[in-house]
Amino acid sequence: MFLKEACFCFDENFKTEKMKLKLMVVLLLLLISNFYAQKNVQQYEFKKGEVLDMLLISNTKKDFNKLFDRYKKTIFPVGVKYSFTPQKGFKTGELILGSYLPKSLIFGKWENIVKREQFLNVVEKEVPDFHEQRRRLFTHFELAYYEIQNDIKFEIDRKKYNVVTSFWKKDKKNEKFIKEWIQEVEKSGGKIVIKLTNGKSPLGYYYNPTLITIVTWETKQAFQSFFKQHSLSTYKDLKHIHQFVID
Repeated sequence: MFLKEACFCFDENFKTEKMKLKLMVVLLLLLISNFYAQKNVQQYEFKKGEVLDMLLISNTKKDFNKLFDRYKKTIFPVGVKYSFTPQKGFKTGELILGSYLPKSLIFGKWENIVKREQFLNVVEKEVPDFHEQRRRLFTHFELAYYEIQNDIKFEIDRKKYNVVTSFWKKDKKNEKFIKEWIQEVEKSGGKIVIKLTNGKSPLGYYYNPTLITIVTWETKQAFQSFFKQHSLSTYKDLKHIHQFVID
């Protein structure tokens, strides 16, 4: 009996230490991501079945360090337990179309859709003030997550002009509009870095466009030339459009 209890205790301690180690690795990755965030080219890789988070956030300036320290100690460990890994993010530049400019665009990664949604189901039980912490820490927090259908790699070059565009369609007729828009982008010299569709958003953090694209332009002038032909009035057949620059 004693041996059985000792083995159980060892197993639990091993799991705890393993969890602590995993958390330390994730926090280290977060620090490294921030440290290297100013590298010119940011590279990303997602395997089929993994989940890509895209967050649009603005954080509070009041007591940020104190609030974020608690966030890391209480909410991060739950995310890590369910496979969350932070990815490199971006500051935003200027707002082009739409009504709000978040301060940052952040990417995240999960092993699969099951673990991503398990996190959503358990985090309030494990951290009862989860939503309150987010409200205090972030003045703006929108999230969409995407199950990756095929292995993908992409990169974003900070030296170039990178534009995020989100489309909300009214109906299926807009498929043609979006297809033609992408063709016009490519014809005008823009490079489609990534297209995200069929996303999901948790209740309270809704940001789920029909399509999100990130397009790289060689220069701001190249984009402006395209924009002259695609101002807000040209998107009137859509339900909504949101477009901004990331640095």
